[in-house]
Order: sequence, then structure tokens, then C-alpha cells
Amino acid sequence: MKNFPGVYETIKKNGEKYYRASLTFRNKHISLGSFETSLDAHTAYLEGMEILHNKNITIDQFDSNKTILKFEKWVVLINFRENNIYIKTPIYIKKNYIYYYINQEEILKFDRDDLFYYSTHKIMKRNGHLFVADYGMQVNIASRYGIKNYAVCGKDYLFLNNDEYDFRYENIHIINKYVGVARQKGKNGRNCFKTTIHLNNNFVIGYYDSEIEAAVAYNKAVDKARMGGYDKNFEVNYIEELNMEEYSNIYSKVNISTNFLNHVKNSSKRLLLETS
Repeated sequence: MKNFPGVYETIKKNGEKYYRASLTFRNKHISLGSFETSLDAHTAYLEGMEILHNKNITIDQFDSNKTILKFEKWVVLINFRENNIYIKTPIYIKKNYIYYYINQEEILKFDRDDLFYYSTHKIMKRNGHLFVADYGMQVNIASRYGIKNYAVCGKDYLFLNNDEYDFRYENIHIINKYVGVARQKGKNGRNCFKTTIHLNNNFVIGYYDSEIEAAVAYNKAVDKARMGGYDKNFEVNYIEELNMEEYSNIYSKVNISTNFLNHVKNSSKRLLLETS
């Protein structure tokens, strides 16, 4: 067998041979991937070396029909060549922000402050949602920016420049940051906050002058629902602006819908009859 530079023969568990390609650039050893033949591995090695030494090669020039390296590796190599920082995830660093390439068409933009996080967390896409694996769990990256899992773009939050791929903090405006709370115009034309909760159907809990009152009202409704026998994994609001005394004071004074309370009471009675 001909010995190609940058190519290493390896054996699978089933005894089959495969070949790994790697190179060294600026004293950094870089793995380029695994290949079925030594010639493919060597081709990957040559392609990697060409990318690292030819500054005319850009990310936009990637063509899957003409290249053997994966697109992610192209991004990694070009970023290393241009910025002298080796990052395993497909990030390209700009002066004031970073690009994260999901693929050639989908390019996310983040603040430089997020560089360390996304250099150690690979972004995955499923059903239109973007996730990272964090402590063994799949975490929607939107939650990092105060966007709740249930939130609707245009209603609960906005991308100020209308670019849904731009996750820079200055570009994200949270409209409704609490569960069950939505800002709306009252009958007098002033802004108010409507609180709703979903049991069997949506129930209006009330209308409130402040967002915090509305959020506390939702939590109070959750407590009433649980006491009424609703065994549901309710998400509740954490209100960091309030200490325990302030929260308790608002909780005791805030009113919630009589219609909702009667529904919970009647549901509780039915549950008792069914179990007796």
C-alpha cells in the first residue's frame, strides 16, 4: 500500500480497515475525519492544507460536489486560518459578533460574549427549533435569550431587525416574559396585562395594571388549580424583581376570576365523586 502523508490506517471493531486524515498547522494537530480509502483520506489532507495556506479560499466557495471535506470542517479551518483560534464547532469570528453555520444557507449571528458557549456546545436543529446538549439535556437556545418555549415570534418577542437568525442580545425584544401573561390595550386605550391559564380550555384569570401583578395572578391560579386536583406540570413564573415579602403581599391582594375559581371548585367536587 502506498503511504500518503497525513493518512493513518485504523481498524474497526469488526476488523475492517478505514483511514483517518489529519494535519498540523501552526503547531495545532487537526483531525479531518475518517474515510473508506487511503486515497480519499489523502485527498482530504491536501484539501485541508490548501484551505489553510490559500487565503483566496472562502466559506462561500464550498461545493459539496467538488470537495471531500465536510462543510463544518471548511468553516473550522478557514476561521483558524483567519483568526488564529481553533474552534471545533462551525464558528467564524467577526470583529463584534460571531457567525455560527448550521449549514450554508442558515447562518446564526451571536454576540462575541457567546463565543465560549457555542465553541463548546454544538447546535442541532429539529422541527424548526435549535438545541444544544447541556448537562445531558436538550436545551432550546432561545431560552438563553429570555424566550420561553411556548413563546410566539411577533407576539411574545421580536427580532428588531426582522432577522430571525440574529440572536445578538440587542436585537431581541421580549414583549411577554411571563407565562400566561400578554400585554394588550384595555377598553380605556391604556396598556394592561391579560392573564390566562389552560386547564381543559383557556380561562381568563384577570386584567392587571402591571406585568408583575399579572404574573403573580397566574401563579396564584396555578396553586388553586393544583389544590382543585389538577395534576398537570404547570410552568410558573419566577419574578426576580420581588423579594419574598413583596411577592407574598401582591399574592394575597391580587384578585383572580370568580368564574375560574368556580370551575376549579366544581372540578374538585367531580373528582371526589369519581374517586369515592
